[in-house]
Amino acid sequence: MRLGDIIGGKDAAQVLEGMIREGRVPHALMLYENDGCGAMAMALAFLGELFGSEHKVSGLIHPDVHYVYPVASGSKVNEKVDKLRADLFLGYWRDLMKENPFALETEVDDAFGIEGKQTAINNAEAREVLETVYLSPVEGGWKAVVVYLPEKMNVTAANRLLKALEEPPEKTVFVMITHAPEKVLQTISSRCQALRILPYSKEEVSRTLVSWFGKDQEEADAAALVAGGSVGEALRYLSGKEDYDEQLEIFAGLMEAIDSKDLIAALSFGDTLAGLGSREKQKAFCKFASESLRKIFLLQQNLSSIAGVTPGEKDKLATIASRCKKSFPRQALASLDRAKLLIDRNVSQKILFCDLVGRLYSIY
Repeated sequence: MRLGDIIGGKDAAQVLEGMIREGRVPHALMLYENDGCGAMAMALAFLGELFGSEHKVSGLIHPDVHYVYPVASGSKVNEKVDKLRADLFLGYWRDLMKENPFALETEVDDAFGIEGKQTAINNAEAREVLETVYLSPVEGGWKAVVVYLPEKMNVTAANRLLKALEEPPEKTVFVMITHAPEKVLQTISSRCQALRILPYSKEEVSRTLVSWFGKDQEEADAAALVAGGSVGEALRYLSGKEDYDEQLEIFAGLMEAIDSKDLIAALSFGDTLAGLGSREKQKAFCKFASESLRKIFLLQQNLSSIAGVTPGEKDKLATIASRCKKSFPRQALASLDRAKLLIDRNVSQKILFCDLVGRLYSIY
């Protein structure tokens, strides 16, 4: 896989190609993407060209490329926190990324058998990286450390890695992939050259689904409408339409109850959300609701041609758009962002979603 083979993110790909061509590769890169928008595919293609060994890098078998990602004990690996390291999950990571480098955070957790648990990059992992990064490269060229979700690195681990980031060995590059750059510790982010990986256009999502994953054109076009520029989201829609339908049913039901001024019925949907089973599923609903509100706003502005509304959503979202205030989508987005923040902070789920429903009810 080469940078030119990646359908989206052309601006970022050109920057990375220029770094290699001009011999100006920074010691630390931070790729910022929306979940599932191809930063891992971009990182693997970049390292493949830098190392001159595309097959080994894309197959995740190059001995001088090391991977770091947040983990937790679960059904597949059960270790004490002070012994948890990414290497214990490497087989699961390799299988997932070879099959789908656009995989979502929740899919990584599922592959590791740790769905619903709080994951982190801990001190043991940082120690392992430091022991590895100062060794001579096996193949005598570049060495790389790919850090997936550095925002989940704890302070102790970050402080351990700081010296390697400030004064790395010769021909060593750190590539960090983040979905929340504002949450990455300042001591880490300030030492990286940031590069934004933009969401794909609907056409790019569709083309990627067809050419990379063998989907037929009709289903690829339908998935691209709901993906929000994320190939990972499009693939999840195609493989788990039941989850998407459930999210749409909850969102539409909640809005109908609020529109009917039935607070008791609306609060029952808050209980439904609190009982989804994991924080990741709750955050996924908040993300789905935010995207639905974006579509509602565009429908209110008579911009249905760019709203990306699917046939299954059309009637429900059009009804909400016709009945709610034009200020509602913008105000509701702030409430959903607050809910996602509180989910990460382990606030009581029943209180959290009761509060969210109350806020939506009051601004509708």
